[in-house]
Amino acid sequence: MYRDVVTVQQHILEEQRSSRGRGDFSAILHQIILAAKIVSRQVNKAGLLDILGTTGKVNVQGEEVQKLDEFAHRTFVHALSYIGKIGVIASEEEEGILTIPHPYPPGDYAILLDPLDGSSNIDANVSIGTIFSIYRRVSPRAGHGTLEDCLQPGVNQVAAGYVVYGSSTMLVYTTGGSVNGFTLDPSVGEFFLSHPDIRIPEVGRIYSVNESNWPYWKEGTRAYIESLKTEDPPTGRPKTARYIGSLVADFHRNLFYGGIFLYPEDKRDPRRPSGKLRLMYEANPLAFIVERAGGAATTGYERILEIQPRDLHQRVPLILGSKRDVEDYIMYASRNLSAPA
Repeated sequence: MYRDVVTVQQHILEEQRSSRGRGDFSAILHQIILAAKIVSRQVNKAGLLDILGTTGKVNVQGEEVQKLDEFAHRTFVHALSYIGKIGVIASEEEEGILTIPHPYPPGDYAILLDPLDGSSNIDANVSIGTIFSIYRRVSPRAGHGTLEDCLQPGVNQVAAGYVVYGSSTMLVYTTGGSVNGFTLDPSVGEFFLSHPDIRIPEVGRIYSVNESNWPYWKEGTRAYIESLKTEDPPTGRPKTARYIGSLVADFHRNLFYGGIFLYPEDKRDPRRPSGKLRLMYEANPLAFIVERAGGAATTGYERILEIQPRDLHQRVPLILGSKRDVEDYIMYASRNLSAPA
């Protein structure tokens, strides 16, 4: 029965052997997996513990901090801080970078985290997730990591992944080759390879977008969404709308079934003229994953992974999913190249 079963630990070690690595990168992934198991346990027991609701604090994004947000942030940061492989950590919950505390030695990697994406859905028991990306440091190895180590374009990622906490807990990650999915068996506390070499369909049947923002979109975006409701050329049928409002959950579904997720720029909030989603914590890691799975990711103007970041909490429009669907969006969006006034 167990002859063909592959654990995530076995998979990581096999990748390490094939790349002749020294084990640093594997150690980081092991700690991410450990933290994900701890967070998964708390998420599954959230209705029974005093861990729902807000803390009364507001984070750097101007959003109320949920109790599970804070728990996930502490769990991942602690798990990664003491192993001597990380030079610097950046979290969506913190305004600046987090250096490795004394006496733990700084390492060769920078890691960026969205510890609990979709936290506004926690109290409604909707699927939520963790998103992470890993970069090699560019600063000198002797000291602590720097902001420069974190502000690298997405093409420099050496790994990216996410964990979705839903009907089951699933880890999906890539180190630049294939994209693989692992499902947690809570009875033994281990992730097992359940979805090897994930490939997103070239064209999907699903589109995911918050259509309440329609009045604030530019003309090209409206024209594209309208086209999806009339006729989808490969099938002759309209695409199906599916929008959860939890980025990890929407992305996870479309990765398997095919489709397109859109959060384009709009003119509703003058403080966010360039989009809503975070480049470093959400757009870059998911773009890295979807491209390795055969898809595409864009702002509507440029490839996500080629953007040179300016700050840790930079926001961008995000359109990602099946390759031909994203290409169709770009074609429509190019009809109005200027951002909305």
